[in-house]
Amino acid sequence: MCGIVGYIHFKRKIELPEIIGMRDTLRHRGPDDEGAALFENDSIALGHRRLSFLDLSPAGRQPMCNEDETVWIILNGEIYNYVELRAELEKHHHIFKTRTDTEVVIHGYEQWGYEVVNHLKGMFAFGLLDLKRKKIFLARDRFGIKPLYYHLGSSILLFASELKAILNSREIPREIDFSSFADYFTYRYVPSPKTIWKDISKLPPACYLAVDYAERKTELKEYWKLSFADKRQNDARLAEEVGSILSKSVAIHARSEVPVGSFLSGGYDSSALIYYLTQNGFK
Repeated sequence: MCGIVGYIHFKRKIELPEIIGMRDTLRHRGPDDEGAALFENDSIALGHRRLSFLDLSPAGRQPMCNEDETVWIILNGEIYNYVELRAELEKHHHIFKTRTDTEVVIHGYEQWGYEVVNHLKGMFAFGLLDLKRKKIFLARDRFGIKPLYYHLGSSILLFASELKAILNSREIPREIDFSSFADYFTYRYVPSPKTIWKDISKLPPACYLAVDYAERKTELKEYWKLSFADKRQNDARLAEEVGSILSKSVAIHARSEVPVGSFLSGGYDSSALIYYLTQNGFK
């Protein structure tokens, strides 16, 4: 778990203490490292709190950039298939300088543009700054495991892993959205894209928001939908297929340079999962 925050102001310069103040409201999400940087004559700022698990060296610090410093990223989450994607991107002559999964997203964006999200297997929320094309690209994983909130107004764009980071800005009014208030008491949560605050939205799962900050144009797009097919198999074949998928999934989830553990409920389903994994070589 990491914490990200980004800030664009169209009318004035951003001071570094502003982004640091917002970033450090997320200290609990990333106790291992921190980073912040200003761009475009101090009109754009990115901040990151890091929980380190791959490439524990300073090379893994964010904001992270490509070779010519035209693409920058802040990411919260994990890209589980980063090893396979890295091998594919190296075939396209991309050069890596870290062992992180984050850098795969940078080079994937260079290779595939916005379509990079369709190559990623993982849980993630990220903000990517493309200085050459004058764009900010925000994306969230398919099931919305990692949070991403944003405020998009006439003069500013603010995004962050948690609402408190956005509300830390002196330019965001704390005004309750009473329709969201009613939703909370109806559903016991506030459905996307609304939040409890007016003018602050959640980026929905499986969506990206692209902002052309030179032309002041935005694009919000759903890039994936869960699909179903009427596929019939016998029980033995189905159990074998599910077992294979589960084993592969656990194996790539466990990629890390620090000790890995799991947190399970202790119910019947968790006990069955533990038994299956221990019988198939996982400890």
